[in-house]
Amino acid sequence: MVRAVRVEKTGDPSVLTYVEIDLPSPQAGEVRIRHTAIGLNFIDTYFRSGLYPAPAGLPFIPGNEGAGVVIALGEGVTSLSVGDRIAYAGPLGAYSEERNIPASVLVKIPDGVSDEQAAALMLKGMTARYLLRETYKVTEDTTLLYHAAAGGVGLIVGQWASALGATVIGTVSSEEKARLAQANGYQYVINYKSEDWVGRVREITDGRGCDVVYDGVGKDTFPASLDCIRPRGLWCSFGQSSGPLPDFNMGILSQKGSLFATRPTLFSYIAERWELEETAGDLFAAVADGTVKIQINQRYDLKDIAQAHIDLEGRKTTGATVIIP
Repeated sequence: MVRAVRVEKTGDPSVLTYVEIDLPSPQAGEVRIRHTAIGLNFIDTYFRSGLYPAPAGLPFIPGNEGAGVVIALGEGVTSLSVGDRIAYAGPLGAYSEERNIPASVLVKIPDGVSDEQAAALMLKGMTARYLLRETYKVTEDTTLLYHAAAGGVGLIVGQWASALGATVIGTVSSEEKARLAQANGYQYVINYKSEDWVGRVREITDGRGCDVVYDGVGKDTFPASLDCIRPRGLWCSFGQSSGPLPDFNMGILSQKGSLFATRPTLFSYIAERWELEETAGDLFAAVADGTVKIQINQRYDLKDIAQAHIDLEGRKTTGATVIIP
């Protein structure tokens, strides 16, 4: 028996139940891992609430990323050995002391990267990587806006984009978060609660607008984000922490300057094994050489996962959070 957090019905954080479960031996192609750290992400709340349906239905164990050590191998697994330190992003099931997982989704954690760093950066860090290097190829000529700059992905984006030479603008909800964003690569930080953030972006860019707006907030920043983008620029809507976007007429994109729009997800960018290895490799290298520093600002015990969700949804967390089994 191992302890895990299970969702029997979707809803608020109270549906997260701490239970004991039976764990069979790993099947062919799988390994059994013991978690040493588990990542907390906003997407976890989407599955818990039912906004995103769990692929296998109810009940399910939430959690999309973790790190740990291989403790048993299923038939046919030759890419890993017992004792290897590993990390992953997806599939669901991370909120557990131990789990079985396909070997194909695991990457080895290199020296110079801790288990907690790996657990905190796989989903957020690989998201930052595809946003900056694939969805829009950020260079020293790029001016970008990132909403929720003091969040887990936001702090990584700020550091990485700044290292690429970009002009980096971020929005935050408090002066404390503004200071945190400024310390992590954002040259311009806008408190959207006390400032006209659209006006400030136009001012910062001398009326031109940004090349790309990265918007993981959703309802609260639409359609105003479109007014921050230069003609033929890109609106990248990759999350919805404030709620889902309303239905809208595509004609608004032409009205705002022939804008491009995309709704990407990480798993489309790491679907092939070589894509996963390349993305994780770039991320680990950026952490190892100091380009990206992973700040773990909150830690919760697995049994306290409901409180972690309450704090996350209440915007009381900054940077990365890890769950300790």
